[in-house]
Amino acid sequence: MTHEQQAVAARGRPSYGEVADVLTERIRTGLLRAGERMPTQEQLAAEFGVERRTVRQALELLRDAGLITEGGKGAPARVSVPPQRDAEEAPRTTAAALGPRLIEAFEAPNVQVDAICLTTETLNQALAEPLRRVQAREITPESVRVRVLVPAHDMKLAFPRPVEAAADDGKVHKHWRTRRDGHGRGLLLSLEALATRGIDVEVTLRTLPFTPPVKLYLLNGADALFAYYNVHERTERIAGTDTRIFDALGSDSTLFPFEAGGGRRDQAFVAQSQTWFDSLWGTLAADVVLDG
Repeated sequence: MTHEQQAVAARGRPSYGEVADVLTERIRTGLLRAGERMPTQEQLAAEFGVERRTVRQALELLRDAGLITEGGKGAPARVSVPPQRDAEEAPRTTAAALGPRLIEAFEAPNVQVDAICLTTETLNQALAEPLRRVQAREITPESVRVRVLVPAHDMKLAFPRPVEAAADDGKVHKHWRTRRDGHGRGLLLSLEALATRGIDVEVTLRTLPFTPPVKLYLLNGADALFAYYNVHERTERIAGTDTRIFDALGSDSTLFPFEAGGGRRDQAFVAQSQTWFDSLWGTLAADVVLDG
């Protein structure tokens, strides 16, 4: 008996949602490969110790999520082949590329989004359309889990900071913290509102004791979206004064996608990125303090 089967057995007879979760994980990790026939309903019923009706309901969830095809008469379904992305397509900015990927992620029964960023501004903007679709019941996830890591408020940031060494760093830092906290509260409120649709929601913000030089988004354990923070000198109006600062505009950063189903290199990058995020979350991360 596999570890996966032992875990299911330990919980007693699983629900159709739990069966769907296990099968979804097998598809996401490549254990069930694109184009491959799914096990028959009889085989799945025997494996999970459930009635075939439970298996049919689980498979229906997978079909709704676009993970499997409709089986022909007397034939089991197949794992869906994901649409091929244009290998020659130039990487796009975070503002342009993140939203469509999040829409795809929210079409899964159980949504998991992990992010490391300077503030959650770009993430908030990209979530607007998938959240609208959920509220309109165009897509219907059962659960949404979001974990975000941002810099701690009480540390000296590498950026943004004043260009002039003698300039007042306090007002620049306060300006950044106001943005971090405002967008953080917005993220919490917009996602927690999904609970009114009967969705199991868990949103957690934590802080890091350093300025992240990159931003990273991990979607359902299947996609890793990576971008460098490119630091520029620019002028921003802060506390009524035009201030020259070193800063990075995250929405303009080029986003590079890696997919667990995109080959060994992509699969390794996704796995290592998730391991890196989990290691930071479980060690250096601390509870966030939001002003207001």
